[in-house]
Amino acid sequence: MSRSGSSSPHASSPPTPGEATGYQYTPEATPSEIDDTAPLHAVNVAPRWNESKTTIWKVTATCWCAFVMGSNDAAYGAVIPYLEAYYQKSYTVVSLVFLSPFVGYTISAILSNLVHQILGRRGITIIAPTCHAIAFAVISVHPPFPVLVVMYVLVGLGSGFHNAAWNVWIGNMANSHEVLGFFHGFYGMGATISPLVATSLIIKAGWEWYCYYYLMTGAAVIALIYSTAAFWAETGSKYQEENPTFPGRGGAFSQTRIALTYKVTWICAIFLFLYGGIEVAIGGWIVVFMTNVRHGDPFDSGMAETGFWLGITVGRFVLGFVSPRIGEKLSIAIYILLAITLELIFWLVPEFIVSAVAVAFVGFFMGTIFPGVVIVATRLLPKSLHVAAIGFAAAFSMGGGAVFPFMIGAIAQAKGVTVLQPILLAMLAVSLGIWATMFRLPQNGLSHQV
Repeated sequence: MSRSGSSSPHASSPPTPGEATGYQYTPEATPSEIDDTAPLHAVNVAPRWNESKTTIWKVTATCWCAFVMGSNDAAYGAVIPYLEAYYQKSYTVVSLVFLSPFVGYTISAILSNLVHQILGRRGITIIAPTCHAIAFAVISVHPPFPVLVVMYVLVGLGSGFHNAAWNVWIGNMANSHEVLGFFHGFYGMGATISPLVATSLIIKAGWEWYCYYYLMTGAAVIALIYSTAAFWAETGSKYQEENPTFPGRGGAFSQTRIALTYKVTWICAIFLFLYGGIEVAIGGWIVVFMTNVRHGDPFDSGMAETGFWLGITVGRFVLGFVSPRIGEKLSIAIYILLAITLELIFWLVPEFIVSAVAVAFVGFFMGTIFPGVVIVATRLLPKSLHVAAIGFAAAFSMGGGAVFPFMIGAIAQAKGVTVLQPILLAMLAVSLGIWATMFRLPQNGLSHQV
């Protein structure tokens, strides 16, 4: 694991990807004394997910956090028709539940690296599930609609912290694509089960929509206890020891500022902004689309959403082993092209079954894109910037998941929900164009700077 050439980092310039290799240096050395060229005998010492019982415990804790996030995100699609009726609000107003988490994601992007530096991963395991538990508990008592919107801000804050922390932590492991595939697969499992459970409870068991959040509150409390116990030893001082910064680089906020000087940070962030929008827009509006446009009954339409999230889940478990063999950059481009083809079938063939199958395969090929982007980013960015850069990009992803479903809801109010398909196709095409710029990035670290 080496790279050609070397450069001595200076305090006034951003770190180069040579720092991302994970090789040890003497903490007392000044930047000019550091030679970041990997020695010939250097080996990759990235931790393995199963190297100890403690590490396995930590990985399973992150997977449960992902399961809770997926269960929340996919519930929108099943619950939105009932929110509209319960609160007597239009598509546009109800779509605020998509938009409001964006505020939380933005706050998490700003604060994530600071929390890591001060409280370590232990702080993430306390703050993020607590945000979820409080929000779900309040939603479960069906508060006035403005309070509901504010609670989804808190949901976004918790999810943003989780995403930044666990994508980086797992992304630096050995066989990271496969392990990230399982992490995101658990998100997909939660997203698959969530609409099925919510739809069944509401339609078959006669529960009110807000009763589903009793279950979500319990799941968030489990995440709080389980993950805090697993990461209790991961303090701020330990994080700083494992992720040292060079002298003169400033504090935690400076790391975010430096990360934003890299082209790869912006490419990944903008790409994931569109990706998150596509994923949540499909999951959030497919029930309405299948009911109003494909004329399915409410239960069958809810199962179509389950099929989409099931496709994402299976794709993350399966394609996580395929992508490294193709290459992460190329595989992502191929998956987007296949998703565009299937989205065309979804749009142009006006049959319920064909649409349900097509959207399930859209999910299958889109499922592993997010983990792939994280892998590409961790390989191109210095290790000390991973939390700041990937936290920023992940927040953009969830921001897209807030902005675009809201936008589609606003347009659907005026033009009808048939606008879903052409908007999704346009977003997929633009995301492919953005990802193509990744192939033009040279391999020299400093040339990645904006």
